[in-house]
Amino acid sequence: MATTHFELPANMTAVKLISALSDQVDIHLVSRQYLLKTYYDSFDWRLYRQGVICEFNRSKQSSSLMLTNRKNGELIASTLLFDVPAFSKQFNPGKVRQTLEPLLGVRALLAICTLECEAHHLDILNKDEKIVLRVLIEQFDLLNNRLTLFPVKGYDKTVGHITEMVTKELGVTVADKPVLLEALRLQGRLPKDYSSKLDIKLTPEMRADVACKTIFSYLLRVIKLNEQGTIADTDSEFLHDFRVAVRRTRVALSQVKHVLPEDVLIIYREFFSWLGQITGETRDLDVYLLNFEQYKKKLPPVIRQSINPLHNFLQVKKQKSHKQLAKKLRSAKYLTTLAQWETYLSSSASPDPTETNAHLTIKELADKRIWKTYKLAVKEGDAIDRHSPSGALHKLRKTCKKLRYLMEFFQNLYPDNQTDKLIKRLKQLQEVLGDYQDYSVQQEQLQQFSEEMQTINTPSRTFLAMGVLIQDFENRKCKARDSFTSQFTAFKKQETHTSFHDLFAPRKT
Repeated sequence: MATTHFELPANMTAVKLISALSDQVDIHLVSRQYLLKTYYDSFDWRLYRQGVICEFNRSKQSSSLMLTNRKNGELIASTLLFDVPAFSKQFNPGKVRQTLEPLLGVRALLAICTLECEAHHLDILNKDEKIVLRVLIEQFDLLNNRLTLFPVKGYDKTVGHITEMVTKELGVTVADKPVLLEALRLQGRLPKDYSSKLDIKLTPEMRADVACKTIFSYLLRVIKLNEQGTIADTDSEFLHDFRVAVRRTRVALSQVKHVLPEDVLIIYREFFSWLGQITGETRDLDVYLLNFEQYKKKLPPVIRQSINPLHNFLQVKKQKSHKQLAKKLRSAKYLTTLAQWETYLSSSASPDPTETNAHLTIKELADKRIWKTYKLAVKEGDAIDRHSPSGALHKLRKTCKKLRYLMEFFQNLYPDNQTDKLIKRLKQLQEVLGDYQDYSVQQEQLQQFSEEMQTINTPSRTFLAMGVLIQDFENRKCKARDSFTSQFTAFKKQETHTSFHDLFAPRKT
């Protein structure tokens, strides 16, 4: 039988429950201890979304971490430890690490909430003084107390007897929510209260200027939520999500001509362009460090370890770069301008705006911008052949990124799933364009790093290994360029074009 979890009535303490059980069965108190129960997850709830709850229990005697199934409370894995590591790769090898690594990826484990708890561990014995059931009663200050029954193999009848007794005679109910949800409720929080995926609530008839402010406000919230994690360098995804929200804001600012006042657009285009610039180097270095083990695998075994000085160089460079970035994110320029942007976005829209496109509905504006950007992407792609310079692919990449963001901004204005297939097709083209650009940039940066490292007494074999990596990037860049034609052909096929036309092209009247 499976472990069973119950919630006690509001007025039932652990002592009352133990007393009631003692009248029915022979009970042995194994331990009673006070502990702190802390729940962990990533900032974007990666464990919870995959049905896992991470719970760390600390008492004077010991501390342990448990991973349980969110739906049924079954134990997945557990381990004894004194402190919770920040990253899954820092756990000792074992079931806990095996479970966490694919779920968390590069994200850090963060404490979500903490409860004080008095835990009573009991054994129920039969006439032969054999353990037939293990019991845990958890008593909380602000939550209803919990009862958990752990069956012992071969004594299923005891579980049934105790379950019937506590439910019928004591009013105990089967727990339908994990303690984590109740703890979050006390804090006024809900699980999954942050996601990097766009979910902007718009209605087709909203006035364009009002809807644009809604989009910008949503993106500003994402920027602010990731601000402190970026400054603290908690994990690399904070900066990544911060930059994506900045990039989306820049695209939106470029697409709302004659919707918002031009003087406002000029100020904030410049500001968000600056934000993109000051965060670029740190993010590039993050990517190098995150991918470093993959780079090593590309090298022949005989020189694989010779690349390690590059890792040390990148770490030092990243620390300096991040320190400068954190300083700029604490500067008066950043804080003041962002506050002014927030004030503008929260202000009421003018009842009679003078901008020519402000009176459009957001659906009309979305159709217009998406259709125009799609046609531009097709035109730029058609002009690319094997003799085209790399800048032509980079230009198309930026246009495709604008198209993708526009479709994501306005996705809920269109029938369910009709944009999903188009976005998926666009992503496949973006992937090959992104690979080509990334390999080009990384190739250039590696060459630059090589020049910088010549001044710091770097072993010659390290430069040899870096040369191999540079050539590998060249090979991968050529493969990406070769696959562009097939991906673009797939993107512009008649079926895709018809779908774009039917969804977004202006209707003839």
